[in-house]
Amino acid sequence: MASEDIAKLAETLAKTQVAGGLLSFKGKSLKLNTAEDAKDVIKEIEDFDGLEALRLEGNTVGVEAARVIAKALEKKSELKRCHWSDMFTGRLRCEIPPALISLGEGLIAAGAQLVELDLSDNAFGPDGVRGFEALLKSSTCFTLHELKLNNCGMGIGGGKILAAALTECHRKSSAQGKPLALKVFVAGRNRLENDGATALAEAFGIVGTLEEVHMPQNGINHPGVTALAQAFAINPLLRVINLNDNTFTEKGAVAMAKTLKTLRQVEVINFGDCLVRSKGAVAIADAVHGGLPKLKELNLSFCEIRRDAALSVAEAVADKVELEKLDLNGNTLGEEGCEQLQEVLDGFNMARVLASLSDDEGEEEEEEEEEPQQGEQREESTTPPRKILDPNSGEPAPVLSSPPPADVSTFLAFPSPEKLLRLGPKSSVLIAQQTDTSDPEKVVSAFLKVSSVFKDEATVRSAVQDAVDTLMKKAFSSSSFNSNAFLTRLLIHMGLLKSEDKIKAIANLYGPLMALNHMVQQEYFPKALAPLLLAFVTKPNGALESCSFARHNLLQTLYKV
Repeated sequence: MASEDIAKLAETLAKTQVAGGLLSFKGKSLKLNTAEDAKDVIKEIEDFDGLEALRLEGNTVGVEAARVIAKALEKKSELKRCHWSDMFTGRLRCEIPPALISLGEGLIAAGAQLVELDLSDNAFGPDGVRGFEALLKSSTCFTLHELKLNNCGMGIGGGKILAAALTECHRKSSAQGKPLALKVFVAGRNRLENDGATALAEAFGIVGTLEEVHMPQNGINHPGVTALAQAFAINPLLRVINLNDNTFTEKGAVAMAKTLKTLRQVEVINFGDCLVRSKGAVAIADAVHGGLPKLKELNLSFCEIRRDAALSVAEAVADKVELEKLDLNGNTLGEEGCEQLQEVLDGFNMARVLASLSDDEGEEEEEEEEEPQQGEQREESTTPPRKILDPNSGEPAPVLSSPPPADVSTFLAFPSPEKLLRLGPKSSVLIAQQTDTSDPEKVVSAFLKVSSVFKDEATVRSAVQDAVDTLMKKAFSSSSFNSNAFLTRLLIHMGLLKSEDKIKAIANLYGPLMALNHMVQQEYFPKALAPLLLAFVTKPNGALESCSFARHNLLQTLYKV
């Protein structure tokens, strides 16, 4: 190819990356360790006039490279959007804060006025928040509208640091007559728990301009939910509330319902897998019936809602002309209840909005047990709890008085955290006994089913780890067990290794990655498998990128094995 043809090709490629003030290195898998590694990136940044958005996702940036990139950014005062998610893959956690500090200093020196900052899928933990704390407090973020920190492992400590930084940003920007007007906040999968959520709720109450809040999978119980509800009440522009996979119970649901009655702009409510239960659902139905004229989507799936409460929810949406989706899947309606739900909605000519009910748990006859008031004790019971919360939270665990019995076959056929816990203290032994540990494929299947229910709640995490230990110790200790075949089949089922077999890869790798991180640290794990596992987890993969926190933890562990 002639040199002029190469030049034309390079120019064409460059144009596709810089449209509309955007310079993108997204998904290029660049390994930028040194200043020399980053020289091409720096040149493109320096040569780009009118840079408004910079995408660095899907690369890995080291401390030295971040320093020289930051230097190049010092002259880019027009920069408004930083799409910097998943840009520290394979880095040690101690490398990330200094890299973020350098990049922040570059933006501050430039006098940039950011409207969007996305640092999602960077497993930096609480210390990482310190890395961009100064940036958030600076005038560069006085204009911030969107802050995205999904899947960063901030923890309670990081949540408190972040809340303080946002509060300080609002104070300083208000003093200049232009208070921070944050619109979109995203912080799912960060293990914020009650204290972190409560700290952020205080900051939200001060800001008062939020339109979207996404905080799924954070281990938040009713005290944190109540604090958030109170903050949402003074954010009248809220359109989207996503608290999926936290634990409301009736108390949290009632508090949230009270707030929903005051909001007029809400379009999307996602409280799926939040254990609002029947009484909480009725409270939310009452709020929906009396307001929320713009509601487009209501998700109350997998919340242990019984038939009558679900019908109340259906009746409440009768006048919601903009409703597009009502999700009540995974509750306890029973076949007759599902039919009644469809009939009610059909009577309003709204059957089209009802999501699938294919995972309905079947009708339960037991009455819900009242939640104890503070200071009260539950009577001793021989029945195991339906859902157990982290004992460190100090909150009572809501239970059913007589939960349906669970057995190993039921769990392995339809795995869930609750079913695993209902198996009791011998769950790990029972699962190992049920599995043919001489067959790598069957061991892989059992491992993936157990790990799929992994949650950061202490009781669930411990149950999963115990089951994995018992299963894998039994398998690896057998002289007839083919460890290499096990790992190969596991990688295929996780979508990390291609196979001629038509095997559908599992959708969510978070649980398996967390279980693997535990397993590779145990004495029973064959250390000879670690390099092979490391090689495949290091490779670029979309499914891995969506679980960067778990992936980062596993990589750190494998480097040490």
